[in-house]
Amino acid sequence: MPRTAIDAGSRVNLLFHDVFVTDPAESGFQSPAADRYKLPIGVFQEHLDHVALLRSPALPFSLTFDDGGESYYTVIADILERMNWRAHCFVPTDFIDRPGFLTRRQIRELDARGHCIGAHSASHPARMSSCDDAVLRDEWTRSVGVLENILGHAVRLASVPGGYYSTAVARATQAAGIRTLFTSEPVTRAFVIGECTIVGRFAIRQYNAATLSARLVHTGPWTRVAMWTDWNVKALCKPILGPAYVRVADWLMARKATKVTPTNSEETP
Repeated sequence: MPRTAIDAGSRVNLLFHDVFVTDPAESGFQSPAADRYKLPIGVFQEHLDHVALLRSPALPFSLTFDDGGESYYTVIADILERMNWRAHCFVPTDFIDRPGFLTRRQIRELDARGHCIGAHSASHPARMSSCDDAVLRDEWTRSVGVLENILGHAVRLASVPGGYYSTAVARATQAAGIRTLFTSEPVTRAFVIGECTIVGRFAIRQYNAATLSARLVHTGPWTRVAMWTDWNVKALCKPILGPAYVRVADWLMARKATKVTPTNSEETP
């Protein structure tokens, strides 16, 4: 399937996950790997405040949230709406109505309040790009079908679990009716595969400085280039280290977290 670049300009899509008040276990998936993407409510508010202070952002931006944790309804949506903002919320549909995850009622209400609900697969596979074509089609078809049944309208947006993107993943999402697929690759320009637009995102982790979101949107390309380089190094390491990669990544992130306070503006991504 041919890949075609889009020349309409660049956009910074920021990737968040859950936000917690006192404990990461309040919402979403429960694991050390998931927790490193969950932000304390105060730090999350600081990220948004720094972006809001920008008088003329260098690039347009969007906010996206993965994993369908309940905190999108109980915490995040209210904060965004007080700022007159809305965001994209991507839901792994097998977890709807489970403790810590969004309910059907909450999803319908968020949609009515102007938030964009999208698919995040059905079962949230650990390595989606390694699934065969039949599994990929089932994951996206089931996820889209459940959300369309809840919302009563077409669902055309999706994001890839864990960032494990491949052309096969794109083909399967397109077959399920998805027309915009968000990945975790930190790039600003989109491209098209068939009828599906592939869009990158910049992931925000718990140890990142609260100024990072604003720097990604407003400053020169160096912060974005640093994140892209880091992401590609990790992409090379994953197949080499195999299962040990997660343990090494957790150890490195723990070291970063002990050296950097959440509001240290000198911290690098």
